[in-house]
Amino acid sequence: MGLFDIFKKKPKDDKNKKYNLGMKKTRQGLMSKLKAILSGNEINEELFDDLTDAFIMADIGVETTLDFIEALKEDERVQGLKTAEELQPIIVDKMFELYLKGQIVNNNFNINENGLSVFLFVGVNGVGKTTTIAKIAYRLKNEGKKVLLAAGDTFRAGAVDQLEIWAKKVGVDIVIKKGATDPSSVIFEAIQKAKNEKYDILLCDTAGRLQNKTNLMKELEKMHRVIAREVEGAPQETLLVIDATTGQNAVNQARDFKNVADITGIVLTKLDGTAKGGVVLNIKNDLKVPVKFVGVGEQIDDLQPFNPEAFAQGLFDNEVVKDEDETNPEDGSDEEWKFW
Repeated sequence: MGLFDIFKKKPKDDKNKKYNLGMKKTRQGLMSKLKAILSGNEINEELFDDLTDAFIMADIGVETTLDFIEALKEDERVQGLKTAEELQPIIVDKMFELYLKGQIVNNNFNINENGLSVFLFVGVNGVGKTTTIAKIAYRLKNEGKKVLLAAGDTFRAGAVDQLEIWAKKVGVDIVIKKGATDPSSVIFEAIQKAKNEKYDILLCDTAGRLQNKTNLMKELEKMHRVIAREVEGAPQETLLVIDATTGQNAVNQARDFKNVADITGIVLTKLDGTAKGGVVLNIKNDLKVPVKFVGVGEQIDDLQPFNPEAFAQGLFDNEVVKDEDETNPEDGSDEEWKFW
């Protein structure tokens, strides 16, 4: 039984509701194209060309799409099909075979259970890095962890103040050095506080833009040296935050940062704001770095661990689940937790 058949038989899972809602734009864009392509057509080279165009338009990426189409053509199940409509369940299966590639998905954070864990967050300005840190702090705090933030983005006006505001809202502590220009000194002070006061996890913000890539690399290398020197085995995670709405540019950013930092995972924000959610597949196939979390809404709990099965269900499920907890946007009652 393939993934598509499992979705049809499996009861709706409330845990996947946010994916269903968050994937609405991508689902409407990609599925409408697929429906038109597959409806009443024969299985031939022209059909595969049309599928190629549709997947590239969903920002799955040229190389990833070509790999996918080639695998689809060679699938023995395709050989006996009579109509193009019969391709849909095989498309679902092959797409996520491409993502998984036989690997077991483990999106849990790497955490030092016997001491302090340090997470370093990197990414360009404007992708939602600071607010992502706040959302992850909220999640970890609710899991019973004692969390500390380090305001290491000393190069952007307002970044420290923004993180301080979210620290207060989430209810976690933060280390700030007003007027500091050396991010590593902020990280050093935060590590000393975290060790002395027995914090479980330290979340470190970093600058999203320095003068050039060489400076960025040197600054990240310096932070890594400080963290590794002060905490054995740290950083446990170096998480790259990128904006799904930027499509292929997000992949380019990920590639650039991977060249200057040992990225352990991707946090993909604003997935609900784009019709090009296929970028998830592109990142994994191109960079071989797992997508650990995705942002599927504006609320505090809308940053979800990436689940390929839930993602697939949200991408291909024609039944859009109504979010019963969704706040009426006109009453403003949930404005406190709007993050961007």
